[in-house]
Amino acid sequence: MASSNHRLFRTAWLSVNLLLVFSLMSLLYACAWEHSVRRYLDGFSDAVVPDAASPEHKVEIILNWMRTGSPRAIALHPEELSLRDPETTLNYQQPLNVCGTATNAFLNLARSSDLRVRRLLLLGPDRRAKHVVAEVLVEGRWIVVDPSYRVLLRDAQGKLLTRKDLQDASIFAQATSTIPNYRPEYNYERFAHVRLARLPLDGLGLRRLLDWVMPEWEEMADWSLILERESFAMLVLSACLASFSLLLRFVLAWYADRRLHFSRSHLREKLFRAGAVLLTSPELK
Repeated sequence: MASSNHRLFRTAWLSVNLLLVFSLMSLLYACAWEHSVRRYLDGFSDAVVPDAASPEHKVEIILNWMRTGSPRAIALHPEELSLRDPETTLNYQQPLNVCGTATNAFLNLARSSDLRVRRLLLLGPDRRAKHVVAEVLVEGRWIVVDPSYRVLLRDAQGKLLTRKDLQDASIFAQATSTIPNYRPEYNYERFAHVRLARLPLDGLGLRRLLDWVMPEWEEMADWSLILERESFAMLVLSACLASFSLLLRFVLAWYADRRLHFSRSHLREKLFRAGAVLLTSPELK
């Protein structure tokens, strides 16, 4: 029985260590990928948006670049484009004509221009997303920007509007009446920052659980970055997997030492011995 337990432990120990190595390698790759993307976005934003501009002016500059910027490539097979890669959404024409990817492009460029931004999903009665816009923090207010229409939403007096303002039908009508072909169903009656219903089995009621445990969970973190950028999503997933692997390894080590009384090699002991060999001068006979 003891030998059987030891065989099972060895198998589990090897599997966890392999998982840990894989997760750490993935984490290193994700860090390099995200660093590369951030460097690209920083260079791109420096070429488009002046550092000294006010937040509102920065938004206007980004929207103007999206509206009348330099010529963009046209993909022969747009369905093959990676729509969560900033380099793709910023440089190809087709993604900038779709609300979701146009908003992703705006958010990536705005964030690299030191603006606080997040995306906002406008939902229909069935809780499906019908339109995607962005919110930008300007003077303590989350104002609404519609990147696909290239506009900051304002009322008749020119005041920048929040989503709460736009829930008023008369103000919504004022804000959208001058925008050509703006669809009236793109209202703000229902909205979300994250649409968990896209997860299998309708998210297994995850939204109801989160709303009950932490009613303000959507406002507590910048979920947009995970959803809009592949490199950052991989970084987060790799970090979670590495943390889980380390925790699992710690639990197995504790079980081996305290329950099985199983002799195993300790990583820290191997490191100490390796360090001693490297740093100790050899004895000459």
